[in-house]
Amino acid sequence: MIGHRLEVADVFRQHEQEFFRQWGHMLNAQQRRAFRDICACRTAALGAHVVQCDQCAHQAIAYNSCRNRSCPKCQSTARDKWLTARTAELLPVPYCHVVFTLPQEISTLALQNQRLIHGILFRAVSETLLVIAADPRRLGAHVGFLAVLHTWNQQMLYHPHLHCVVPSGGLSPDRSRWIPSRARFFLPVKVLGKLFRGKFLAFLASAFRKKKLRLAGTLAHLATPSAFDRFLRQLRSKNWVVYAKRPFGGPQYVIRYLARYTHRVAISNGRLIAMQDGQVTFRWRDSAHGNEQKLMTLDAVEFIRRYLLHILPSGFVKIRHFGFLANRNRRQDLALCRALLPTQADQPPDSLTEKQRNAVQRRCPVCQTGTLRIVDWISAAALTVCSASACVGLDTS
Repeated sequence: MIGHRLEVADVFRQHEQEFFRQWGHMLNAQQRRAFRDICACRTAALGAHVVQCDQCAHQAIAYNSCRNRSCPKCQSTARDKWLTARTAELLPVPYCHVVFTLPQEISTLALQNQRLIHGILFRAVSETLLVIAADPRRLGAHVGFLAVLHTWNQQMLYHPHLHCVVPSGGLSPDRSRWIPSRARFFLPVKVLGKLFRGKFLAFLASAFRKKKLRLAGTLAHLATPSAFDRFLRQLRSKNWVVYAKRPFGGPQYVIRYLARYTHRVAISNGRLIAMQDGQVTFRWRDSAHGNEQKLMTLDAVEFIRRYLLHILPSGFVKIRHFGFLANRNRRQDLALCRALLPTQADQPPDSLTEKQRNAVQRRCPVCQTGTLRIVDWISAAALTVCSASACVGLDTS
């Protein structure tokens, strides 16, 4: 019986041996590292650090974090810092949420070629949005947007898709005015879906011709040009899903909205219910039945296998900016957008909670005015010889 709230790390540690007996030969270096980091995060295995307030001299000792982007414990502070930086970039306009999803038939191909397929997904989506938005029959404007890659569904199955958050309007072709989208409509999803499908398959066919695709195991039959052409024809005959919500509000809502999608992992600790008799039970949301909350129970080894499916290749960037939000010209283009907007808004309100702000600012919990600064480090070796009484009070949250 676990004496604290159940975490992904508990499942990993308790079922490590049986998982590696069954699946260890299939893991890549990034998956092994993520497994090791998640197990060690905020434990004595990584050592600890001493923080001290620069005002009241309050001290505290805390275990070190692994800082792996796939660790459910390490995402909240990273997310809050990222959101704080994005607040200054928000425009005083409504925003839209558009989701581009790959068909299930591409999942196995994507698993064998993650860096390539995910890169094609970003390219196809970005070109689709920029082209359709620039069409004079649609919006006729140069838009900007942020795209976030997710590779899972609520049951942790492999399901690659991009979440795009877009200001509902853009710059005119001559950059002389701001063109707003309609109040209840951004861009036609059927048109987006057709162009997205065409661009993705064109990029995929090009990768095959250049022999960049890995086609092993159950995909070996696609290695010949004729078989791959049949595969592409089947994909062209399907409707590709693009989902767009109507514009949902201005800057005061966007930060909260982004917080749901940016620094997510396959499943958060908060969704775990129980681990018993080699099985893990967790909550999931059934979108096919009105987002009804349901429970799912998986064998612990299968739970770990599904979690590790979503470890991205080393260095792969999963949050990207396009259009007038692209990194190269973002500052100048945002300044131009603000100058052209008919009404100016005050600085967007800080939508972080008090706890989130304290974490980002490292505010002292005692005096509430000072800043906690690291003044010493404690090695893992030193912690192993630390007496139980001396270690009482270590912060593992």
